[in-house]
Amino acid sequence: MKRLLGWLFGAPAAFLLIAFAVANRNWVEVSLDPFDRSNPSLYLQLPLWVILVFGIFLGLVTGWIGAWIRQGRWRRHARDVRHDNERLRVEIARLRAELDERQAAFRPDVNLIGSI
Repeated sequence: MKRLLGWLFGAPAAFLLIAFAVANRNWVEVSLDPFDRSNPSLYLQLPLWVILVFGIFLGLVTGWIGAWIRQGRWRRHARDVRHDNERLRVEIARLRAELDERQAAFRPDVNLIGSI
């Protein structure tokens, strides 16, 4: 289902992005100087589609980082649960070994009783 939805939304979006890139091959000046709009000291000349793709990429990376930060407590909780499970596994193995030793100590030896 996820794959179908991915193709259902992804293919038209990719088609529109490619069509936009082909239609907007013009170079534009991107000013990075907030103080002087008429004569910027820092600017870039890039195709318009590069700016669009960079903006999409920047938005995706920002979203991924935000989601990773918000999920930190769940990752920490999962790590704590893993450590607790491992500690309990070791304790269960120790208790089973101890139980086997105690049962072996109280188990009568069949060969000795049968030989009398």
